Amino acid sequence: MLHTARRRWLTGAAAVAVGAIVLTACASQRDDGGDDNASDDVDSTFIFGASAEISGLDPAMANDGETFRVSRQIFEGLVGVEPGTADPAPGLAESWEQSDDGLEYTFQLKEGVTFHDGTDFSADAVCFNFDRMNNFTGVAATESLSYYWGKLMRGYAETGTSIYGGCEATSDTEAVITLTQPFAGFIPALSLPSFAIQSPTALEEYSADEVGGTAEAPVLSEYAQAHPVGTGPFKFEEWAPGESVTLSAYEDYWGEQGQVQEVIFQVIGDTTARRQALESGSIDGYDLVAPADLGALEDAGFNLVNREPFNILYLAMNQAVPALADIRVRQAIAHAIDKEQLVTQVLPEGTEVAREFMPPVVIGWNEDVTTYDYDPEAAKALLAEAGYSEANPLTLQFNYPVNVSRPYMPNPEQIYTNLSSQLEAVGITLTPVGEDWNPTYLDRIQGGADHGIHLLGWTGDYNDPDNFVGTFFASAGNEWGFTNEELTAALTEARGLASEEEQESAYAAVNEQIMQFLPGVPLAHPVPTLAFAERVTSYPASPVQDEVYNMVELSE
Repeated sequence: MLHTARRRWLTGAAAVAVGAIVLTACASQRDDGGDDNASDDVDSTFIFGASAEISGLDPAMANDGETFRVSRQIFEGLVGVEPGTADPAPGLAESWEQSDDGLEYTFQLKEGVTFHDGTDFSADAVCFNFDRMNNFTGVAATESLSYYWGKLMRGYAETGTSIYGGCEATSDTEAVITLTQPFAGFIPALSLPSFAIQSPTALEEYSADEVGGTAEAPVLSEYAQAHPVGTGPFKFEEWAPGESVTLSAYEDYWGEQGQVQEVIFQVIGDTTARRQALESGSIDGYDLVAPADLGALEDAGFNLVNREPFNILYLAMNQAVPALADIRVRQAIAHAIDKEQLVTQVLPEGTEVAREFMPPVVIGWNEDVTTYDYDPEAAKALLAEAGYSEANPLTLQFNYPVNVSRPYMPNPEQIYTNLSSQLEAVGITLTPVGEDWNPTYLDRIQGGADHGIHLLGWTGDYNDPDNFVGTFFASAGNEWGFTNEELTAALTEARGLASEEEQESAYAAVNEQIMQFLPGVPLAHPVPTLAFAERVTSYPASPVQDEVYNMVELSE
């Protein structure tokens, strides 16, 4: 029985500094609505300042944090997360058992759960969802959309590479999922919103799989634009693209409904504008507080909540660009970067320099990996060895997102400015390409080969090494632009190992292999901070961002 995992799970309560300023709500955005679950004296509308537009309303076709933030309110999966940790916990499955060979998982499901459209949650619904994802084709079966299924299940039915073996509803309350290869991180992976269980009735009625366009510019289905139906504490009301998403409490929710009866995700891309919205009272809180704003907000009495850093910020190098396929060029770029300067000058206090592509708390982190110390002269020598000089300078496109903040990248424009000055100092000529996060930037990086060095990162979805290095490097992808069969084989073997001891040594070796191959430069593990109005007395901060708003507590 797997109610707790054998991982070195990240734990610890978030630190909260509670101020005393009284927030006056903006009357034009609120009402005095409520029900028996909320005090008549408490405004039950919770307005959150989102840093970017969502990519859609179908979590199976999403991979970004802002979309997942909304998805977690509407949908639930078989497996959840223990509050405040990265531990897997029962979700729509009350318990589960794994076969000795690691290929069969039997889930005992909750009874009396309904979808927001009134249909019943059952084992048939579970199998419908898993079969649906495995049978994605065309644009749906690309990194731009079903990123997590493709990465974690290693493909789809049509590619013949999927490790999903099938699902059988052995009763209304028991579902058996089989894999064709062991996957040690399967249970914690199911806590991802991408594996949430959606209403089969709604998926079929609103043609959820009818996705058009291209991988670079996908066109969402009717379902993904306006009809998401899950079992979560909040149901969908409205999506005003570029502006907001509105949800309301689902009155027949099986669990605790909580105080919050309406949620509004207000899109405010600019960090300063989000701070000003909190200060003016038009929102109740926001994520990804700019490092420069922390002191002023704390002094003004707002509540600050720090998440433990469970992330990685990196500079990726697309080897589809011929120059970047040269290991000497990649090593030169690594030696040109002063990570300590980046952390000190640009990133939040408490940020740690990264040595490899996972945080130290994850199994397989290797303190002895090959590193590339800041050494501008070594960088220049390597560039010269690769054939570049003042007469023949190395010219690279440098892609970075604008008008967005991510937990691992709170201020991308400033990070770009810092790194570009360091790279230019060793003689690299850069062509900057800054683009809006969604959809332009992500589609460029993940949907095709037209990018060079670029900023991206990752917040861990669950505590397993495969979620970091496996997601990045276990199969060929557009972001990195290389095929490395030796690395793929090592990662495939490691993800199937049963014991923690075996995984520890296997992933330590994988991390060394990655840093010798050097597909990119791991930069830092930034500390993400949220800020709230005084009336928000409790917020369920999670290192993996599994934050559901029926757990938010409000005062008058």
